[in-house]
Amino acid sequence: MSNMKILTIGGGAREHAAVCALARGGAEIYAVMKNANPGIEELAKKVLLADESDIDKICDFAINNFIEFAFVGPEAPLAAGVVDALANVGVKCASPTKAAARIETSKTFMRNLVQKYSIEGNIAFASFDNETDAIEYVRNVKYPVAIKPVGLTGGKGVKVQGDQLKDVEDTIAYIDEIFQNNVGGGKVIIEEKAVGEEFTQMVFTDGKDIIPMPLVQDHKRAYEGDTGPNTGGMGSYSDADGLLPFVTAEDRQKALDIVRSIVKALADEGCPYKGTMYGQFMLTKDGPKIIEINARFGDPEAMNVLTALKSDFTEIVRWMATGKMRGEVEFAPKATVCKYLVPRGYGVKSEPGHTIAVDVDAIDNVGAVAYFGSVDKRDGKLVTGTSRSVGIVGIGENLAEANDNCEKALNYVRCDASYVRHDIGTAELIQKRVDHMNQIRGQ
Repeated sequence: MSNMKILTIGGGAREHAAVCALARGGAEIYAVMKNANPGIEELAKKVLLADESDIDKICDFAINNFIEFAFVGPEAPLAAGVVDALANVGVKCASPTKAAARIETSKTFMRNLVQKYSIEGNIAFASFDNETDAIEYVRNVKYPVAIKPVGLTGGKGVKVQGDQLKDVEDTIAYIDEIFQNNVGGGKVIIEEKAVGEEFTQMVFTDGKDIIPMPLVQDHKRAYEGDTGPNTGGMGSYSDADGLLPFVTAEDRQKALDIVRSIVKALADEGCPYKGTMYGQFMLTKDGPKIIEINARFGDPEAMNVLTALKSDFTEIVRWMATGKMRGEVEFAPKATVCKYLVPRGYGVKSEPGHTIAVDVDAIDNVGAVAYFGSVDKRDGKLVTGTSRSVGIVGIGENLAEANDNCEKALNYVRCDASYVRHDIGTAELIQKRVDHMNQIRGQ
C-alpha cells in the first residue's frame, strides 16, 4: 500500500522510531515537532516546527497538505485534544481522543474505571484534591505507599516510600510540594506500594480488538545499579521470544486480559480508545498489578518494538484509525537492547547545548539503529537539548548479542557532556531481576 499521507506529532526518539517504521511502509510523512529532529526531517516530506499542542497550527497544516491519517507520539497533545480537533477536519487518527486519553492524563480516572468494571490487577488507592486530607491519610495508612500527582508530569512524578521517600515526614513533604507547586494539576493519588518487577505490555487497538507487542522492561533510575532520581527512562530491553526472562506466558496473558478489559471498559463508557496503549505492570507474588496505563507508545520501549516490527506500520495505523483491525502483526524473533545517551545532569538539571556527532552508517553496520531524540541544529551542527539525546538499539539473536551490538554502536556517538547507563541489558542486571522475582514468588 502506500503514499498514504500521515501526519506525525512529536520530535523525540519514540517519534523517530515511528517515522522510520512508517517510512519503511512507504508513507508520505508530514511532521510537526518543536525541535528540528534530524532523523525525522530526513524522512519527512514536510516539517512544521511548532508547539506540539498548538491545535490551530496543526489543523491548518493538516488541511493544507490534504492529510488522511495522523499518529501522535507524546501525551501533551493528546491531553490538549489534538485528536478531536483533527477528526473535526476529517483526519483519521491512530491515537486516542481527549476523553479516551484520560486513562493516562488522570490517574484517578484510570483507577476508578478499573474499580467500576471490576478489572483484575487494581491496587488500593485514594485520591485527594486537598493537602490536609492527603496528609491525614498518609499518617494513618497501614501499608507503604506510592505518591503520584494525578495529572501529567512527563513520567517523573512518582515517588515511593522505602525508595525515594524515607519515611512519613518525607512523604508529607512531597505531598506538600505537589500541592504548593501545582505539580500535575495539584491533586494527588496515593497508592499501595506494589512489590515485584516492572514490565511493559503495549498493544495496538482499534477500540475493540487488541494486538500485543513484545514485552519490554524499562529502566527509570538515572544511574547504574538502579540508583539516582527517576527519569523518563534510560533504556530498555526485549527478548527474542516476546517474553522477559522473569515473566511467564501465563503472567503475560493476565496482563493482556487486563488491557483488553480496559479497552472494553472505555468503549462501554462511550469513549472508545484507538491507537497504541501502554500497560505498565508490576509482577507481584499475586500476578500482574497495574502501575499505570499510558495512551501512547512508551519511550524508550517504542524503539525496541518498532525496530523488531516486521509488519507494515502504515497498515497498522490505518487499522487503528479506521477501527478495523485485521490480519496478523509480526515481529522479528530478535532480542533488542536500547540505551539512551542523555545530557549530563539529566534527571536533576540537564546541561544542554553541547555538540553531538552520530555516525549512523557505522551504527547500522554493527547490528544497531540510532534514533534521534532531544537534539537541535545550530550552525549546521547537532546540539543536545534538555531531554534524552539519542537512543541506540542493538539487535541480536539473544540478549547478550543485542547488548554487545548496542555497546559497539555507542562508540560511534560523540558528545563530551553526556551519560549512558551501560548496565541496561547486561546479563548481571537481568539476573538480578530474575533472582528478585524468584525470591518474591518464594522459589
